[in-house]
Amino acid sequence: MSQPDNRSAGVDGVLVVDKAAGMTSHDVVGRARRALGTRRVGHVGTLDPMATGVLPLVVGRATRLASLLSAGPKVYDGVIRLGVVTDTYDTTGTQSQQVSEGGTRPLDAVTSATVNEAIASFVGTFEQHPPPFSAKKIGGVRAYRLARRREPVAPRPVAVTVHALEVISHTADRLRCRVTCEPGFYMRALAHDLGRALGCGGCLEALRRERSGAFDLTGAVPVDALTRRSTPIADHLVPLVQLLPDLPSAVLTDYGTRRARHGNRLSRADLSSWDRGWENAGADGSQARVKLIDSTGNLLAIADADGDRVLHPAIVLV
Repeated sequence: MSQPDNRSAGVDGVLVVDKAAGMTSHDVVGRARRALGTRRVGHVGTLDPMATGVLPLVVGRATRLASLLSAGPKVYDGVIRLGVVTDTYDTTGTQSQQVSEGGTRPLDAVTSATVNEAIASFVGTFEQHPPPFSAKKIGGVRAYRLARRREPVAPRPVAVTVHALEVISHTADRLRCRVTCEPGFYMRALAHDLGRALGCGGCLEALRRERSGAFDLTGAVPVDALTRRSTPIADHLVPLVQLLPDLPSAVLTDYGTRRARHGNRLSRADLSSWDRGWENAGADGSQARVKLIDSTGNLLAIADADGDRVLHPAIVLV
């Protein structure tokens, strides 16, 4: 496969930012828009203002891939404050005076054994109640808007999946853990629910996202770099062709490229080459995603492959 011709690619790709505490994800997007000179910037997976770490930004044509890039496990390093319960489920909220909500077990009775016993129920797939202060909608209204108005908030439980929950350290009133989970999992809800399971109450004190799908802190740009004129931010973009590395790919002929640009279905005759992964894509009758690469090595589209080895462009990057 030839090397990508980035001279005509424009400002497209993913910028992985190491978000600082005290900023919203939208604040980071605003800085990136100014630094890159384009408004076509979005974020993949929101981080709360108190949280730090991996925040992937989709830039230019990569915004079309946001739904695909949001998939994949997340890894969090979090600190849970034991013995404290708040309305937001983290230390930025108002402390609850309802002792029964958090429990009555004294902190010195929370041992390593009780912690290990409690966390066992938070691994696997289970239902989790999102925090009242969340973006979940209740009757068409964001839950956090209702919570701010002191209206009753009871978001419906959703199925979440935790692959691993490791206790890094445990002191008298703090529990630090690393969690590997699928998208949709709330670390604030874990802090609250784990505190309840331990009988002493708990809330999230600090959170750092170490990985989001294929992106981690390796090569992440500090958020301050977005305001430094001397920093060539565009040089840190992950090129389109390097995104979604787990998908098989196929290289198009010039005629196939023209067909793909208009969303027309493609056959083997429209391909100049393909990797082995594509040979089995859709072979079982199901649909599978395939990356379509043009003759210059640039990512042109994402297609669905059916059982007849026909490619149907689903997302065209124009």
